[in-house]
Amino acid sequence: MNDLSPTSTVGDSVYESGLDKRRANFMPLTPLSFLPRAAHILPDKPAVVHGPLRYTYAQFYERCRRQASALKKHGIRAGDTVSIMAPNIPAMLESFYGTPMAGAVLNALNIRLDAAGIAFCLNHGGAKLLFTDTEFYPVIEKALPLVDHDIIVIDIDDPVATGDRKRLGKIEYEAFLAEGDPDEDWRLPEDEWEAINLLYTSGTTGDPKGVVYHHRGAYLNSFGNALFFGLNQDSRYLWTLPMFHCSGWCFTWAVTAQLGTHVCLRKVDPALIFPLIAEHRVTHMCGAPIVLNALVHAPDDIKPKLDYWVKIATGGAAPPSIVIERMEAMGFEVTHLYGSTEVYGPAVGCVVKDEWQGLPVTERAGYMARQGVQFACLEGLMVANPETLEPVTRDGKTIGEVMMRGNIVMKGYLKNPAATERTLSGGWYHSGDLAVCHPDGYIEIKDRSKDIIISGGENISSLEVEETLYKHPSIMECAVVAWPDQKWGEVPCAFVTLNPSAPDVTEDEIIAWSKENMARYKVPKKVVFGPLPKTSTGKIQKFVLRSQAKDDAR
Repeated sequence: MNDLSPTSTVGDSVYESGLDKRRANFMPLTPLSFLPRAAHILPDKPAVVHGPLRYTYAQFYERCRRQASALKKHGIRAGDTVSIMAPNIPAMLESFYGTPMAGAVLNALNIRLDAAGIAFCLNHGGAKLLFTDTEFYPVIEKALPLVDHDIIVIDIDDPVATGDRKRLGKIEYEAFLAEGDPDEDWRLPEDEWEAINLLYTSGTTGDPKGVVYHHRGAYLNSFGNALFFGLNQDSRYLWTLPMFHCSGWCFTWAVTAQLGTHVCLRKVDPALIFPLIAEHRVTHMCGAPIVLNALVHAPDDIKPKLDYWVKIATGGAAPPSIVIERMEAMGFEVTHLYGSTEVYGPAVGCVVKDEWQGLPVTERAGYMARQGVQFACLEGLMVANPETLEPVTRDGKTIGEVMMRGNIVMKGYLKNPAATERTLSGGWYHSGDLAVCHPDGYIEIKDRSKDIIISGGENISSLEVEETLYKHPSIMECAVVAWPDQKWGEVPCAFVTLNPSAPDVTEDEIIAWSKENMARYKVPKKVVFGPLPKTSTGKIQKFVLRSQAKDDAR
């Protein structure tokens, strides 16, 4: 079903006669255009900083062009998928430009996935080539035999990396770049609707969904984030947010669009973050509430005394007021954002009003914790009845589903037309998040309708964890819900009924077994034994378990 229908006869207008689209007045929007512009305006400005490495915008542009050329020499063609498994390092950032410059689609993999999860993404996306950081060889080495087609492996041997490393491919990344010709023409999209990125989100089922981004949406939300977060030519952006997460909330392109400097970071660790802030006078950074919490609770002797404000944007669960208060005391200005993978990361932000400034921090934090209002590049935002699409009353009490529409909504889910139709039905993106709308138009999330657990900024499917737990011989029934956690925001909690005919097991034994059978971040941190509450038809009442988890966590 197509939600678009003609609303006017503009084609018959005198303003359309003889006034055609042509190359002089119409070109596809793409964030790839930001890099040659930056290299032309400020060729000698530091574009990328990584440990001792420094790349100017001219060098950054050359390296991306080399990557595009080398990919084509290795048989990559327009529309092919290129995957990358890497932390926030230059090779990762370069791939957000070089890969689509070759006409390919970049699939940035979640570095926290286990081998089975990685293999699923490589198979489902049909990756022809994989860039992989040598630090992640243990999981990639297990994943590759599970891939059902030939795949070229290019190793990234990052000089800043430490610890055990191993090459799995036939060529290292720098040698691969050397094969590329920086003077070879690179490909602009013929149509801005072409795919630029493929990102997997766990959603509410065991198998992840492949979210497809187009060039137009990436271009527009890059500007949306740059505008909302106040990026400019003097911005120095520290990569505390994973680039694999919603394409780094489009800051992979936004920082370049504003001629700022990318400061790379292999690992989110306060002992690394604070020195980088002090050394480079970082102005902007992003991260889940867990990042804020880690900075707040870091040892005092590593915290620099800042003489300026560092802007930090956070998403997911709103940080507690005490965290906001302590972040401000250290010199950080906190901004709360909201979005999802399906809308290129943040699409809604809490615009701080002048009248909030004089309020006590606890009261002010309550206002700042609201998800807020739509970005300038988002055409529609509402909290509505999911069946009738009628907006709820703006009373801060009536609950509905958050819905969005516009050019920064995904193309859809790869190879999943049913899920695409369901999620984009009625001309709106249905987020699955339940919220209220306040009288001033600001929305506030109240619950998640589909049992997603957001732990440290990562989406965890409760059904996926349950499916694995059911494989334990001693577990007869189980249900997984969110357990409030001071560090991670929330973590998986498993409510379990044991099989009477099987040996008894302890909480520690189930957790240890889980660590062997699923990605570590999905492992239940708490196990509660006993009968599960059910409806008359036998359906487990998760809302009862969520309430119990909240009460027990206090």
